[in-house]
Amino acid sequence: MENLELKVGEPAPDFELTSDQGARVKLSSYRGKRVIVYFYPKDDTPGCTTQACGFRDNYPAIEEKNATVLGISPDGVASHQQFKTKFNLPFTLLVDEDHAVAEKYGAWGEKSMMGKKYTGIIRSHFVIDEQGKIADAQVNIKPNDSVEQALKLIGA
Repeated sequence: MENLELKVGEPAPDFELTSDQGARVKLSSYRGKRVIVYFYPKDDTPGCTTQACGFRDNYPAIEEKNATVLGISPDGVASHQQFKTKFNLPFTLLVDEDHAVAEKYGAWGEKSMMGKKYTGIIRSHFVIDEQGKIADAQVNIKPNDSVEQALKLIGA
């Protein structure tokens, strides 16, 4: 499977996914606002919790910069609700069970853990500008670096 790379300045692929509240959320409905879209492997695992809590802790500063956060993983609505409640996450988590959106963003591919190769979510984030274009694309990034770089890009 070829990893496609989204380039800065290109339109972000639009998507519509189910939220942790069971509602349908469309990326294009956020036009006029900046959106940090981040892909993470699994709810309530150490790296994913670090990344989510980093965005949570900086959420007021993110909102001040006319931005919001959307977290995407293959986990279902119930799992997202538990994760969101447990860590008091103020932003929307989206369900990408068939990883179709992750594939569009190049955030799905081969990974390796303890010498074993498998296919899964590649931790990534994309900052999308007010016009729906990619302002930053970071694929295969560490949880703390993801939060730090996204904040730096939006000036928070």
